[in-house]
Amino acid sequence: MNFFASIPSPSTGVLQLGPLKLNAYGAMIALGVVAAVWLSGRRLEKRGAGTREDMSAIALWGVPAGVIGGRLYHVITDWELFSGHPERIIQIWKGGLGIWGGIFLGVIVGIWEGRRRGISTAVLLTCVAPALPLAQSIGRWGNWFNQELFGRPTTLPWGLEVSEFHTRQAGFPVGTLFHPTFLYESLACLALCGMLLLLDKVVKRDGYLFLYYTAGYTLFRFFNEGLRIDPAHSAGGLRLNQWVSIVVFAVSVSMLVLPRRTKSDLPA
Repeated sequence: MNFFASIPSPSTGVLQLGPLKLNAYGAMIALGVVAAVWLSGRRLEKRGAGTREDMSAIALWGVPAGVIGGRLYHVITDWELFSGHPERIIQIWKGGLGIWGGIFLGVIVGIWEGRRRGISTAVLLTCVAPALPLAQSIGRWGNWFNQELFGRPTTLPWGLEVSEFHTRQAGFPVGTLFHPTFLYESLACLALCGMLLLLDKVVKRDGYLFLYYTAGYTLFRFFNEGLRIDPAHSAGGLRLNQWVSIVVFAVSVSMLVLPRRTKSDLPA
């Protein structure tokens, strides 16, 4: 294994911390959540719209809802993996959280709890906008530990090594290197987080920053999704998540460019 010609994959999906054994996929998701709650809570408090405790309470409802939504999206869109094996539905630690379902249900439930606490929808969306790609940036490393969702073969020096089992399972000869799509997305989401934090200094309309997040993420996701070789439903030569990216990007950009008649751009 040449560390200078490829990126190695972990030999196990378990993190050993002294006597504790942690599922690496779950640990990365948890670290991402902690980072996102910290950043969004800090932003909420800085705006004087709530406290960090408010954001923690919102996350207490929103995060489980996001996990459920993400899992439901994956199960529904890849039902053939679960048909006849219902026990697999709850095996989240093996991977399988659809970002679209996670964001949709997590944000909806988070907004509900936020409004219960007197926090406007627009302000809440502005506060969480940079935090979501931060969580995604960290969470994507769970795919690295699981050796999943990698891209097509490449000869680039940062090609990803996976185990013989996963290489053969993907239908390629042992020794093939693949595009590390998890790394591309991790770096892109980290950059997106930084850009949103900078944009926040110039975008004065509450709620608009969230639209920049959805537009920016879906633009990247469209191309990164095209590199992936894991089984997925497709139509017209595009994978399902590419079509979803097109729709979400179009809606986001439309809402950004269409003129507004009122001072408030998103519901309070």
